[in-house]
Parts: sequence; structure tokens; C-alpha cells
Amino acid sequence: MIEHLDLILEKYNKLEAELTKAEVLSDVKKTREYSKQISSMSDVVACYKKYKKVLTDIENTKEMEKDLELAEMAKEELTNLLDEKTKLESQLELLLIPKDPNDDKNVIVEIRGAAGGDEANIFAGDLFRMYTRYAEKKGFTYKVYNAVEGAAGGYSQIEFIIKGKGAYSLLKYESGSHRVQRVPVTESNGRIQTSTATVLVMPEADDNLEIEINPNDLRIDIYRSSGNGGQGVNTTDSAVRITHLPTGIVVTCQNERSQIQNREQAFRVLKSRLYDLEEQEREEKEGKERRSKIGTGDRAEKIRTYNYPQNRVTDHRIGYTTKNLDRIMDGDLDDLLNALSQEDQKRKLSGEED
Repeated sequence: MIEHLDLILEKYNKLEAELTKAEVLSDVKKTREYSKQISSMSDVVACYKKYKKVLTDIENTKEMEKDLELAEMAKEELTNLLDEKTKLESQLELLLIPKDPNDDKNVIVEIRGAAGGDEANIFAGDLFRMYTRYAEKKGFTYKVYNAVEGAAGGYSQIEFIIKGKGAYSLLKYESGSHRVQRVPVTESNGRIQTSTATVLVMPEADDNLEIEINPNDLRIDIYRSSGNGGQGVNTTDSAVRITHLPTGIVVTCQNERSQIQNREQAFRVLKSRLYDLEEQEREEKEGKERRSKIGTGDRAEKIRTYNYPQNRVTDHRIGYTTKNLDRIMDGDLDDLLNALSQEDQKRKLSGEED
């Protein structure tokens, strides 16, 4: 690890030196590139510098122990320094875990009512509110691009984008089957029912992402919007449905005001879906990365249960349980998502050591 850190520090210092040169500063592209690299290494370098100082202080303190008058004080100081050394080593291990290149991106979320009929759709609506309340608390924005309302409330499916730096890093563990246990409003006998809704989370594709889409592989249907979308949304054939024939992926966008806007949004979502599919296929081939992940990201995988009678939420992948279901459903997801992130980091560290 130390050799790797020394190389990072050496590269960091070289880049800083380059940024003082006039020929580099006059090149906007190069300046931006070097600055971006420095920024990506800054946390590791700052932590490593602290670590190197602690190592020096440990050696100096050991020398002080040889002085009888300073031995007691040095012994206490050495204990503190060794604790600090251990903490910094743990931090460095985490900082050296390769960062997911998608972490800073916006996130696309698709929620569908599954088993349970009307109650599943109502629960899908509850999950939509949970995620959007969380987004608001984080200072993010969100926009629905397609929604099909359920007959008794909620949604049989709803698709939306949450925009904000790091949105994907926070919500990327949410893909899978979410199960609810409660007495449905549609249940007249007061019996507890189990229903499910599925969630799919993907990073939004940006303009730099190279995903080739052959126009001949697409079927594009234009029709009249049926959902909410503002005045005039139902008066023209503005909704767009794109079917990618080789994969069977279908993307619908109907909440923008114009056909052009809906088409652009649908293509962006299709690009994201195809990228997500490519990532899954790549990870399946590599094997190890997907096994070490928290869950498979498959809609069919049961990841969490929301038990209303007991006010309890349990994430089955990591054995996390909290009695704060009411707060969770109001968007207070930080503790749960942090627990998932920490477990993911642990698994990545153990995976690197295997």
C-alpha cells in the first residue's frame, strides 16, 4: 500500500508543479485536465501526509522514551499516536478503493407495482414519495418522465430522474424487490397483506458516454399523452415510446410539453438502460465484482421489507433493521443508505485482499 501511495504523491506533486508553468496555464484544456486529476487525488494525498507525519512522530516519541524524565509522558503520547496510525490506515484503505465512475451522476429510478394488485401500486406510490422526499432533503431536484396511475391510487409504474451531484452514489443500492406488510386500505377484514413493488436504479447517461444505437434497431411510436404534464399536454400527439428491438427494452416519455422534448428524454433514458445492461453483462463475465456487490441489482431480488404493524424496516442483504419505518417513508434514508455503503466498502476491501 505504501508503494502505491508514494506513486500517487509523486504524481500529485508533479501535476502541481506543471500547473505553475505558463505554457500549461495558457492551455485551458490541459489546465482543466490537470486540475481534475489533482482534485481526484487530494483526499488520498492529504490523508497520506497526515499518516507520514504520524509515523515520524512515533519514531521521535520512541526516542523520548529512552529519557527517564520523559518516559511516562512519551508512553501516553505513543499510545495516542498508534491509535491515530490505525485510524489513518483504515481511512487510506477506503480512499484507495477504486471509485465508481458513475457515483457523481444523476440517477434514473423506475418503480413498478408488482405482486398484490391495487395495494402493490399504492406501495409503489409510497416508495416514490419516499425517494422524492429524500431527494428534497438532500437539495436535489427530480422530474417524472412517465407515470401510469393505479386504479386505487399510487402507480402501476412511475419513472423519474433525480438530479444532483452524487445522487447515484447514494441510491445505487436500491434496485430490487421491496416488500410491504400492512393492512391495505382496500382490505375490509383488517388482515395484514404482503405486497411488493420493484425498483430499478441506473446512472443517467451523459453526453460523453459512448453507446451506439442503430436507428434500424428502434421502433418509435407517437401517441397522445395520458398523464399529468401541464396545460395542453393531452391536446397533441406528444408522447413517445421507443422500443429497442434487439433487447426488448421499452422506454416511454410523456410528461414533457412537446414531442421533441419527450423524444430527447426517451433517447437519454434508453441510452442509460443500454449502458446498465452492458455493465451487468460485463460484471457477469468478470464474476467477482458482482458477487462482492450488495445484491445483484436484479428487480426480482428481495432486498427489503417494510413492516407497518411493527414500524420496522429490514434490509435483508446486510441484516440491517430499524424501528423507524415512519421516518424512513418520510425520506429519512441517511442511516440506512450509509449502512449499505459501509458494508459495500468492507466487501470491496475483503475482495481486494482475496
